[in-house]
Amino acid sequence: MTEVIVLNGGSSSGKSGIVRCLQEVLPDPWLALGTDTLVDAMPASMKASDAGIEFAPDGQVIVGPEFRMLEAAWIEGVAAMARAGARVIVDEVFLGGAESQKRWQKALGELRVLWVGVRCDSAVAAGREVARGDRVIGMAASQADVVHRGMVYDLEVDTTHAESMECAQTIATHVS
Repeated sequence: MTEVIVLNGGSSSGKSGIVRCLQEVLPDPWLALGTDTLVDAMPASMKASDAGIEFAPDGQVIVGPEFRMLEAAWIEGVAAMARAGARVIVDEVFLGGAESQKRWQKALGELRVLWVGVRCDSAVAAGREVARGDRVIGMAASQADVVHRGMVYDLEVDTTHAESMECAQTIATHVS
């Protein structure tokens, strides 16, 4: 039985919408946690610090050692919740590509994980970014491809032309 679903994609690729739809179509309750959850939980001082996380004017995201330390603890905590019986959907942006995936793989260990790549044409994601109004312009374009470098997925969906519900239903067919 799948215990964790990890969705990886760039900013504004449609992951959050897919997560909400997955929570509706999957028969059991699933917790939704993601990198935004972690960033929102951090003190404001870490969001403008070399040691924390910085959002550059061009959309690049720079993370420092304090962020990495808290991220490692958070990943272990998410894995512990799954081991304790909670089914978890993780909404992630693997800025480090395969290295980011390896951190999660190590923490999730023996758990049954469905790895899902969420792709979206960078121009479409950039348009969504502008429409959202809550992201640094340029983040979607800078992340659209880099987050997938070296990744190994069980399944990929593309939100360029597919709606969140359609993607969620595709993913749900792979959840055992």
